[in-house]
Amino acid sequence: MPIKVMSVFGTRPEAIKMCPLVRELAATPGVESLVCVTGQHRQMLDQVLEVFGVTPDDDLNIMKARQTLASITTGVVEGVGEVIARRKPDIVLVHGDTTTSFAAALGAFYTQTRVGHVEAGLRTHNKYSPFPEEMNRVLTSRLADLHFAPTARNAAALAAEGVRDHVYITGNTVIDAFATTVRPDYRFASPVLREAVQHTGPLVLMTAHRRENLGSPLENICRAVLELCSRYPALRFVYPVHPNPAVREPVQRMLGGHRQILLIDPLDVVEMHNMMARCTLVLTDSGGLQEEAPHLGKPVLVMRTETERPEAVEAGTARVVGVETEAIAAAVSHLLDDPAAYRAMAHAQNPYGDGHASRRITGHILEYFNQQ
Repeated sequence: MPIKVMSVFGTRPEAIKMCPLVRELAATPGVESLVCVTGQHRQMLDQVLEVFGVTPDDDLNIMKARQTLASITTGVVEGVGEVIARRKPDIVLVHGDTTTSFAAALGAFYTQTRVGHVEAGLRTHNKYSPFPEEMNRVLTSRLADLHFAPTARNAAALAAEGVRDHVYITGNTVIDAFATTVRPDYRFASPVLREAVQHTGPLVLMTAHRRENLGSPLENICRAVLELCSRYPALRFVYPVHPNPAVREPVQRMLGGHRQILLIDPLDVVEMHNMMARCTLVLTDSGGLQEEAPHLGKPVLVMRTETERPEAVEAGTARVVGVETEAIAAAVSHLLDDPAAYRAMAHAQNPYGDGHASRRITGHILEYFNQQ
């Protein structure tokens, strides 16, 4: 009998990191791969599934207007429980730190189904930063049976919490995704993006949307962008703006219409990765971009007060710059003004793996069940 592996995910970042693993599982003899999506993000999730050619077996489609963390959690726990009862998987795989991941792990636990946690062991040790991701990942670790840690530091963080059995260091599956998405001859679908990448001056790819940055921190970030535009007339920003109204309103109000700033809708994964490959540096409060951009030789400046990815900081590929206007502007200026500082970050080795994490995870799942 094949090992029945059900992968559950619901957001765009999860899908980018889980689709390479889903494809590896589907191609592996002795494995029956099932996919259940929750639809926590709807349109952005569907874009990624299409790029990777992944068709879900079950779709909970929980997304609704003004959804809350509580409504997501209850919808996923109930929905995943129903799918497990019908599909009877041997193990449920969840990813990282989303509400979908924690709730799916809880739903699997309630049915006494094994849980495998992909991208396990990331920690800031501050339960409200990032919120709610830090507690999602901590709670998922308590529910999981197999822990796929991207780095040795992640495995050590789990060990410090008493989680030592079935912990595997695998690298990060996001690096696997580049084999599908990045192409040197890529042509952007949007004329404004084609124009942006042809710009001869420095180009900053920017994202800012985390819950803890909403309000005054996001306004500080926007002021830093305006200050940098004033300092560097040749500088251009490409900013895919999250659909959350709490992000869109201040960003449009403060940055809309500026000739050096291109505000666009969120990009699909192929366009995002190829834009990253062509930019000068990345300015972000995202977690995933801290792993992705170094693979492409792009310095990452992290607009947060801490990061659960200290390996990137220690390797020199990322730097935490906070959320104060002058600190952000100074950090970007340093890289634009000092070629040696830029090269040091751009050429540092990415600590997140070699593009074979999905193969390792699949191998560990086979080994685990064959030893039962």
